[in-house]
Amino acid sequence: MDEQRDPIERISAVTLHTVDMAQAVAFYQLLGFHLLYGGKEAPFTSFRVGAGYLNLQLDNIGSRPGVWGRVVLWVDDVDAMYRRALTAGFAPETSPQDAPWGERYFHIHDPDGHELSFARPLAQ
Repeated sequence: MDEQRDPIERISAVTLHTVDMAQAVAFYQLLGFHLLYGGKEAPFTSFRVGAGYLNLQLDNIGSRPGVWGRVVLWVDDVDAMYRRALTAGFAPETSPQDAPWGERYFHIHDPDGHELSFARPLAQ
């Protein structure tokens, strides 16, 4: 029997709209995201996230997006990322916790209301 491969390998990039590029770029940089191009004055900014990308696109209309879901980002150390967020003056919605589905995680919202989950699989 041939093993069927999933047609989708991975997420290459996630693009989020922002109404304030300077504030959004500062948020992600304070959390340790590596800026590839764009920046505080740019209409489009891209950060490297492992083998993929997190992009920010300026919303010229100025409409604040509603809650749409969440981006899950795996990190080496969830607790260290949580401390980094606190040190930067951010207020995560949850503290790090172990989930029944096998990840340690915490949630935080970016300045435009996008929910980010920083997570890591629990050791088996």
